[in-house]
Amino acid sequence: MYQENIKEKVLSGLFWKVMENGGTQGIQFLVSVLLARMLTPAESGEVMLIMIFITIGNVFVQSGFNTSLIQKPHVEEADYSSAFFMSAAIAAVLYALLFLSAPLIASFYGQPVFQPAIRVMAITLFFGAAISVQSASAARNMEFRKLCIASLFAALGSGFIGVGLAVKGYGLWSLVMQQFFYSLFLMVLLHFQRTWIPRFLFSAKKAGELFSYGWKILLSGLIDTIFTNVYGLVIGKIYNTDMMGQYSRGNQFPALIANNLGAAIQSVMLPAFSAYQTDRNRVRNMVRRSITTSSYLVFPMMAGLIAVAEPMVKLLLTDQYLPCVPMLRLLCVAYATWPLHVANLQAINALGRSEIFLKLEVIKKAVSVAALIISIPFGIYTMVALRAVTDFICTFINSYPNKKLLNYSFLEQWRDVFPSFILSAIMCALVYGVQFLIEGTLLTLVVQIFVGVVSYVGLSWLFKIESFFYLCRTAGILKR
Repeated sequence: MYQENIKEKVLSGLFWKVMENGGTQGIQFLVSVLLARMLTPAESGEVMLIMIFITIGNVFVQSGFNTSLIQKPHVEEADYSSAFFMSAAIAAVLYALLFLSAPLIASFYGQPVFQPAIRVMAITLFFGAAISVQSASAARNMEFRKLCIASLFAALGSGFIGVGLAVKGYGLWSLVMQQFFYSLFLMVLLHFQRTWIPRFLFSAKKAGELFSYGWKILLSGLIDTIFTNVYGLVIGKIYNTDMMGQYSRGNQFPALIANNLGAAIQSVMLPAFSAYQTDRNRVRNMVRRSITTSSYLVFPMMAGLIAVAEPMVKLLLTDQYLPCVPMLRLLCVAYATWPLHVANLQAINALGRSEIFLKLEVIKKAVSVAALIISIPFGIYTMVALRAVTDFICTFINSYPNKKLLNYSFLEQWRDVFPSFILSAIMCALVYGVQFLIEGTLLTLVVQIFVGVVSYVGLSWLFKIESFFYLCRTAGILKR
C-alpha cells in the first residue's frame, strides 16, 4: 500500500508539474509570440542578454539550498528558515554587485538602456530567495497543485502587463516588466497558498548541514548555467543583438518542450528517488521508467519541430525571424537528449552523491567550452551545431557513474530509448514531406501536425512500443 501511495503521489505530482510548466510556459510562449510581432529581433535580444545576468544570479540564490531541503531525509522549520535567510543574504550581495556593475555591462555591449534595466531586474533576486524555499516545501510534500495554480496566475498577470506595455510602445521595458512581475506575483501567490511562510529562526548548525550538501549542487548549477548562457553572451558581443534575438527565438521552441517535461521530471523524481535512496534496485527501475517514458514523449516532439520549423516560424513570428530556423532545428537535436541527462543526474543527487554531480559538470563543461572556442571562427550556425554534438557526448558522461551506482549502463539506456528514436525519425521524414504536397502556411502546418500525431501513435501501436502501452494504461485508456 505504501508503494502504491508513492506511485500515486508521483503520478499526481508529474501531472500537476507538467500542467504547471506546460501552462505557465504555454502562456509565456503565447505572450512572447505577441511581443515578438510587436518588437524587433534586436529588442528581444537585448532583454535576453539582460536575463542571462539575472539567471546566473538566481543560481546563487535558488540552487543548492533548495535541493538540500528536498533531499534531506528529515527537515524542520529551522531548516527552511535558515535556508531562506542565507538565500536572502546572498541576494543582497548579488544585487549590490549587479547595481554597481550595470554601467560596465552597458558599456561593454554598447547598450545604455542595460544600466537601468539590469538594476530593476536584479530586484527579482530577493523574490527568488522566498520562491526557492516555498517551492522546496511544496515539493517535499508533493503539493505540486499549489505550485501549478500560483505559476499559472503569475504568468497570466505578468503577461497582461507585458503585452499592455508593448501596445503602449514601451519596447524593451515591456519584456523587462513582464519578467519582473512574474517573479513578484509568484512569490505573493505562494505566500497566500501557505506553501511556506518565513519565520524568524536561524540555526548555524542547520545552515551548515544544508551548505555541506548544497554547495556542490550550487557550484554545479552555476557552471551549467554560465555555460548554457555563454552562447548568448558570445553571440551578443561578437555579432549583435539582432542575431541574439534570432538565437533566442530559435532556442525558445525546443526549450519550451524540454524545460516543461524535463523540469517536471526533475522536480518530481528527485523527492521520489530520495524516498527510496536506500533501495538501489527500486531507484534503478524508477530511473529506467523515467528515461524510457520521457524519451518516448520528447523525441517525437523534437523531431516534429525539426519538420515544421519553417512554416511555424513564418506563421507565428513572421518572416523577419526566418534566420532562426536552422538554429531551431539544431537545438532540437541538442534538447532531445535532456531526458537522459535529467534522470541520471537526479538519481545521483537522490543518492546523496553531490560530489559526483559536481565532477560531471566540470568534465562536461570542459568538453563543451573546447567545442565553443573551436567553433567561434566558423560562425553562429557551426557554434550551435557543435552544441548539439557535445550534448550527445555528454549523455555518455552523465550515465557513466550509474553503471556502478545503479548497474544501469549507457548502452542499456540507449537500448531502452532506441525504439522511440527510430519511430521519431520516421515520423519526422513523413511530416517534412507534407510541405512539398500542400500550399499555404497555415494549412501545411495543420496537416503536418495531424500526420505527425497519427503516424507516431500508429507506429507505436503497430510495433507494440512498451512506453506507449504504459502511458495508455496509466491514463486509463487501456485496461491494466
